[in-house]
Amino acid sequence: MNLQQMRYVLEVARCGLNVSEAAVALHTSQPGVSRQIRVLEEELGVAVFVRQGKRLTGVTVPGREILKIAARMLQDVDNLRGVGREYSNELSGSLSIATTHTQARYVLPQVIQQFMRRYPGVRVSLHQGSPTQICAYVLGGEADIAIATEAIGEQEGLVMLPCYQWNRCVIAPPRHPLLKARPLTLEEVAKYPIITYDHAFAGRSQINRAFAARGLSPNVVLTAIDADIIKTYVALGLGVGIVAAMAYQEKADRGLRALDASHLFESATTRIGVVKNAYLRGYAYAFIELFAPQLTRRAVEAALSGDEGSDPGL
Repeated sequence: MNLQQMRYVLEVARCGLNVSEAAVALHTSQPGVSRQIRVLEEELGVAVFVRQGKRLTGVTVPGREILKIAARMLQDVDNLRGVGREYSNELSGSLSIATTHTQARYVLPQVIQQFMRRYPGVRVSLHQGSPTQICAYVLGGEADIAIATEAIGEQEGLVMLPCYQWNRCVIAPPRHPLLKARPLTLEEVAKYPIITYDHAFAGRSQINRAFAARGLSPNVVLTAIDADIIKTYVALGLGVGIVAAMAYQEKADRGLRALDASHLFESATTRIGVVKNAYLRGYAYAFIELFAPQLTRRAVEAALSGDEGSDPGL
């Protein structure tokens, strides 16, 4: 058996058992992929995939275990390459970060600025998406680090490290009647059309739960994937907005006013996600610590290795 065969079975599984699609992704031929999988199965003495004629229709029970082991083997190979890269040149390379718009727009700029000053030879790339997409980028090897809230804490295969907690504010145009509410209540907010995040983003489920707990059915008239869009439509007078508090900047958002809503909703936790047992280059640990100072290299390494009592907490 060889690593090429491991890559073939994993890619076929990733492509939903479509051998043709896997062959294209692997830059090889469909017969070549099928032949190598057959050779592997003959050597192992078990079938990895269930077949109906020439079609693959499922993964066998032993096949599931084989896929897990193959994934670990290829991860270890990547780790070996990472060791070589780090010790040949510790100050250059690339760092890919998958994150949401809110993190990229309002939290990461200062962190990346500090990082690039310290590591000018490292190329940084940002991939934006929903929390689920962000996790998929990292699990698929397209990004090194995931930074998101809520859904990232439920992804098998990732080590989730808590970074910080945050809450929300309610925004409205100047002179909006809601700005006079003292105290601000969910009942008052529910009187007006609401503009907030899409269901996949920024703790939307926590917003829904808060209203439901009070027996309220908010009139959500518009949802968006980032706070800048929400603020644009609130400024047009189409509704009041519920956004992450970090997304409201008094100087920049002169056409809006904000009310603290931390007493209305549960706090949310932003986490960094890294593939279990991944090998991270030295500058990746430095980036994580710049983003969350409590996540030192020692703390992250302990979490990645699964050491008991290694949860850094908040």
